[in-house]
Amino acid sequence: MTTSITTKPMSIRTLLRTYYYLAKPGIVYGNSIAAIAGYFFGAAGDPNIITFFSMLIGVALVMASACVFNNILDRDIDARMARTKRRALVSGDVPLANAIVYGTTLLVVGTLLLAYGTNLLTLSVALFGFIAYVGPYTYSKRKTIHSTLIGTLSGSTPPVIGYIAATNSFDMIAVLLFLVMVAWQMAHFYSIAIFRRDEYAAANLPILSVVKGVHATRQQITIYVVLFLVIWTVLGVYGTSLLTYLIVLLAGLYWLQLCLDRSETDVSRWARKQFGWSLWLLLIMSATLSLNSFFTLEIV
Repeated sequence: MTTSITTKPMSIRTLLRTYYYLAKPGIVYGNSIAAIAGYFFGAAGDPNIITFFSMLIGVALVMASACVFNNILDRDIDARMARTKRRALVSGDVPLANAIVYGTTLLVVGTLLLAYGTNLLTLSVALFGFIAYVGPYTYSKRKTIHSTLIGTLSGSTPPVIGYIAATNSFDMIAVLLFLVMVAWQMAHFYSIAIFRRDEYAAANLPILSVVKGVHATRQQITIYVVLFLVIWTVLGVYGTSLLTYLIVLLAGLYWLQLCLDRSETDVSRWARKQFGWSLWLLLIMSATLSLNSFFTLEIV
C-alpha cells in the first residue's frame, strides 16, 4: 500500500510523542500491571528488586516492540479504520525503516534485560508472547474468526512471565494464571468487537461480531465470564489466600450479572459496560494477587 508522506517538520516533543504512541502504551501498561501481579504473587513476600525491575522493564520493552511490529504489519488495515487511520505509519509521520529499527532496538534491549536479570524460562515465555503476537495473531485476524483466541496466546503471558521471574518454575499455578487471562481476554475483547463492529466490518476483518452477529458474541462473552470464574476458583484452591479468592470472585460475579442483564436494549452500551468492568476486574485481580502474601488464610 502507499502512504502519504508528511513534509511538515516535527518538534522534538512531537517526535518523541509520535514514537511513544507507535508502541501502543495502553497495551504495554495494561500488560505490565498483570506482569507485576504475577511477580509479587510468585515472590510470596520475598521479592528481589533487581529481578523485579529487570522483568518489568524487559517485558515492557518486548511488548512495546511487538506493538511496533504489529503496527508495521497492520498499516493497510489501519488505513481503513476511522480509529487508526491517523497512526504514524499510515500518515507517514514515521518512515517504515525507522519503525523497523525502533522495534528491533526495543526487542534487543528488552531481551538483554530479561536474559541477564531474570532467568531462561522468563525470557522464553516473553519471546513466545512476542512471536505469537507478531506472527500468528497478526496473520490470523485477516483470515479467521478465531483470531481473538489466537491473540490470547500472547496476551495471557504477562502474569506468567512475572510469576516465573519470581519462582523460576513453570508449574500448575503458572498454567492457571495463563488460562484465567485467556478467559478474561476473550470476554474483554469480544466486548470491543461489539461496540466497534462497524469499524471491523469496514476493514473487512472476520471478527466474530461481524461474521456471526452480535447475539452470538454476547453468548460467547457470557460463556467466557463463567469460564473465568471456574478457572479462578481452581487457582484459588491451588495457591491464593481466601481473601484474594473472594474479592476477585465477587468482582467476577458482578461481571456475570452485567452479562446476564438484558434490560439494556442498546447493545453497544451493554458491551461498553462489559468492557469497562473487565478493566476494573483486571485491576482488582492484579492488586489482590500482588498483596496475596499479606492475606495469610488459604482456601485449603
